Amino acid sequence: MSIEVFARTDPGPVRENNEDSFLVEASTGLFAVADGMGGHAAGEVASQIAVETIKEIILESDDPDETRVARPILDGEELLRERLRYAMNQASIRIREKANLVPRYKGMGTTLTVLLIEDDVAHFSHVGDSRLYLFRDGMLRRLTRDHTVVQNEIDAGRLTPELARRVPHRNILTQSVGINSTVDPDTSTRPVDPGDMFLLCSDGLTDPLSDSELEALCSQHPPDELAEVLVQQAIENDTVDNVTVIVVLVKEI
Repeated sequence: MSIEVFARTDPGPVRENNEDSFLVEASTGLFAVADGMGGHAAGEVASQIAVETIKEIILESDDPDETRVARPILDGEELLRERLRYAMNQASIRIREKANLVPRYKGMGTTLTVLLIEDDVAHFSHVGDSRLYLFRDGMLRRLTRDHTVVQNEIDAGRLTPELARRVPHRNILTQSVGINSTVDPDTSTRPVDPGDMFLLCSDGLTDPLSDSELEALCSQHPPDELAEVLVQQAIENDTVDNVTVIVVLVKEI
């Protein structure tokens, strides 16, 4: 299989600067979106540290001992998920260290969603409310669960997804990279088929657009136009945040 990638980021109509960062390494199948938070440009510092750490540890380092869990034998998929988990915690440590060195960066953090495609398998890891979707056979499926207070309320049956889109505290995170000393990312592995399209995005896209609206746009536009279309639609729908989209298309060689 081969991979084609299309990416777009925009500060949006409200923010002066863009605190999102993204990583596209098509030759190695590694992709990431990070949505930073914090004043005095600290958010963009945190998100950049996060994606740089992911690239370094996943692509440039040997497996550290810290990726080993307390079992004698791990299969390759489990080892890779442990490495993703380790890399995200290293990103959190590095962000906190930077914040301790520079007082104006105190309290900075970021979401972080990572996708790694190797052969016919996709591995992903996630902290925060940036998302990963899979578009297959005309249907869009969300692969990540938001780490937010509102998502906890939805899971507990106290809030409907429709109402959750309108509550003012919908973006309060339950964990983020850098603000929490350690993070517990959700990790998973799933098979990949030719024709699969993955969508990584920050919440600047998903706040103004529902999953059903995203699915319709994915159905109506070719992959090479989709990132641009989604960003522009988010802006037209009055997003108040930065918008970042990565479209990853898996093709048969």
